[in-house]
Amino acid sequence: MLYGIEELAKITGAVPVNLMPYGISNLSVDSRRLSFPAETLFFAIKTDANDGHKYIKDAYDAGVRCFVVSALPEDTGVMPQAVFLKVLDVLSALQAVASYHRKRFGIPVIGITGSNGKSVVKEFLYHLLSGRYNIVRSPKSYNSQIGVPLSVWNMDHTHEMAVFEAGISKPGEMSRLEKIIRPDIGVLTNIGAAHQENFRSYKEKALEKLKLFSSSGCIVYCADDPLVVEAVGEASLPACKVVWSRYRADADVFVGNITVSEDSTSITAICGGVERRFTIPFTDDASIENVIHCICVIYCIDPGLLADTGAFSSLEPVAMRLEVKQGRNASVIINDTYNSDINSLAIALDFLSARKRSRGTRSVLILSDILQSGMSPQALYGKVAEIVKEKGVDRLICIGGELYSQKGFFSSMESSFYLTTEDFLASMHDSDFSGETVLVKGSRNFHFEKITERLELRLHETVMEVDLDAIVHNFNYFRSLLKPDTRMVCMVKASAYGAGAVEVSRTLQEHHCDALAVAVADEGVELRHEGITLPILVMNPEMNSLNLLFEYGLEPEIYSFRLLEAFIQAGRLRGETSFPFHIKIDTGMHRLGFVPEDIPEICAMINAQNSVLPKSVFSHLAGSDSPDLDDFTMSQISCFTESASALERGLGRKLLKHILNSAGIERFAGYQMDMVRLGVGLYGIGTCNPKALKNVCTLKTVILQIRKVPAGDSIGYGRKTFVDRDSLIAVIPIGYADGLDRHFGNRRGHVLINGKPAPIVGNICMDACMVDVTGINAQEGDTVVVFGDGLSVSELAGTIGTIPYEILTSPSSRVQRVYFRE
Repeated sequence: MLYGIEELAKITGAVPVNLMPYGISNLSVDSRRLSFPAETLFFAIKTDANDGHKYIKDAYDAGVRCFVVSALPEDTGVMPQAVFLKVLDVLSALQAVASYHRKRFGIPVIGITGSNGKSVVKEFLYHLLSGRYNIVRSPKSYNSQIGVPLSVWNMDHTHEMAVFEAGISKPGEMSRLEKIIRPDIGVLTNIGAAHQENFRSYKEKALEKLKLFSSSGCIVYCADDPLVVEAVGEASLPACKVVWSRYRADADVFVGNITVSEDSTSITAICGGVERRFTIPFTDDASIENVIHCICVIYCIDPGLLADTGAFSSLEPVAMRLEVKQGRNASVIINDTYNSDINSLAIALDFLSARKRSRGTRSVLILSDILQSGMSPQALYGKVAEIVKEKGVDRLICIGGELYSQKGFFSSMESSFYLTTEDFLASMHDSDFSGETVLVKGSRNFHFEKITERLELRLHETVMEVDLDAIVHNFNYFRSLLKPDTRMVCMVKASAYGAGAVEVSRTLQEHHCDALAVAVADEGVELRHEGITLPILVMNPEMNSLNLLFEYGLEPEIYSFRLLEAFIQAGRLRGETSFPFHIKIDTGMHRLGFVPEDIPEICAMINAQNSVLPKSVFSHLAGSDSPDLDDFTMSQISCFTESASALERGLGRKLLKHILNSAGIERFAGYQMDMVRLGVGLYGIGTCNPKALKNVCTLKTVILQIRKVPAGDSIGYGRKTFVDRDSLIAVIPIGYADGLDRHFGNRRGHVLINGKPAPIVGNICMDACMVDVTGINAQEGDTVVVFGDGLSVSELAGTIGTIPYEILTSPSSRVQRVYFRE
């Protein structure tokens, strides 16, 4: 649907600057993700962590010509074809546009909110109803103040139903989302602890969520939850209430019986007086509750649709994330089979494009037919072809009859076509993918997990999952504490504290980090080979690596006269001019660095040549995380300030100055100076405000075997642990060669299995260890969490008297890193 820019100016109440007759079909808030820039309206949104106005020129250079801003950029002269819509609040303007767009459609709209289960209920409803209706739904988990308007914008005249989710984190947010979604049917999944920090009580949060349904005709919720019932009563909403209950026979949907078997659940429910039996392929409580909410929604739409109970048995688990895994032959596999529609395809291709650019490799898309789109095959695959070409995909592999019949749209590309997944697998050779970045994007009916299994480099069953969204969240949290002009260097040494430096660095580069820091030159060289172009500081350069510094543009920390002299000499021999480096001052850490008394001689050496040039001066705080050491911290800051000033006077030029680390950023914000260095805080550890950060790394493995051990028997090498009762002992494939510290053995440490602690028994072996699962409903093949959510590295470190850094960096290289994003 195309809107004129003049019409959008009126909708937003904007003052237009340089108005031209552009047509708009796309909205964007991210200059890195642009599908059709010539028809895109870019919203320069300011958040606590960033400001979209900084990226207007980037978007213009990418082809965008229309912008919504709260302040005109200073360099408008270099953007002569740009139209600026100046408003007081850019986010409000985005929401106004989406609200206006929503009013053009009279189709049924389902709005879902709650603390958990929103995305799953949305995807289940899509699966259950898409055979009868052409449905538009929120892509991924687009449920925020920004995500909701971008989701609603996807509505068009072909759609017959819409399903949108809405999330909030503080009071006052839901009323804004209600004006955009205006759901006819509302679903409140539950009220839990998520985002509770900004609400005085659970009831206050429930009342805020219920504002989404202020104009709804029908509300679905569980009548067995007294908090929800109380909040609904207090909200006095005019809508019809459709409730479900396991105890109230008069409920609209009375769930009379739930029978859980080994791999499925039978739900018997009386829906408006008619008994129905639904069999679902899940056994967990959360999935059962999510399905019951879906039953109620379908009852609201048309009770007759519930006669088709077979659709419930074909529900599949909702994979809520995009995963990045190491593939065969130095390839990288991006697995995104969470959903398959034109909107989620564009999002996944943005991710593929970013990885292609940073790796400098060819990109491959393996795509299945897009089912139940509501569009004609010609319109759908014509649009797909446009997007694939726009995103610069180098090779396309299409699987499915519709794609096969529409292959003419892709004739200008390197492409191949197969009718079924099995046909493709039969023709595939391991050498077909080498050094490429491969996106696997398919509808679930095509079972593309078979393809990813073939493509993946199979290591062993112990993996480290790395949440790239958590990296971004933590990065943005610390950035929100900084002044707008303060730069931030992110530490990715020691393989990004065990998380994997390459993927973490790509993510940081994508989110406009100012610079990275590694320990030694080899780490920087690896990042350069993987396409990282950010400035890279080398904190511990070695004499034999000086040529690598110059060759790969790595900026060393210089901490001694011996190193400074060698660095200057190497620069002179190479004919360098003003090659950047960083001077370290020792202010009390007594690890590396010049002392303040060295400054005159430092200045003399630097001023006598022009091959190398200092870019910054810095020091390292010894105890910024400890209030007991605040006096010492302040003495370090004072010493550094004086030393940096003396250095600038001696050199006759300004330098960037930085002394704050992760804890320092939080506790000594007044001393940000020009730059800060973010280390372990980026990975979710060591903060003064634990609730502000998210866990990044989760170390997981599986149960290989469970065996019965009688009371009195010993476990493992050396017979260090004896069981005092008949026990169930599980063997898991992780040992000290994988990085599991032997001090955790003999019941000092534990793992989590199905959310319950299982003590580690016996001595830890090289490749395995044993855990006591007596009393835990554990089965062979179950997931085991070694650390992650529910079992933090800080907790583990305290168990054996070490620090979180050691636990986090311990997993060895044979532990595969699996990266994911929501």
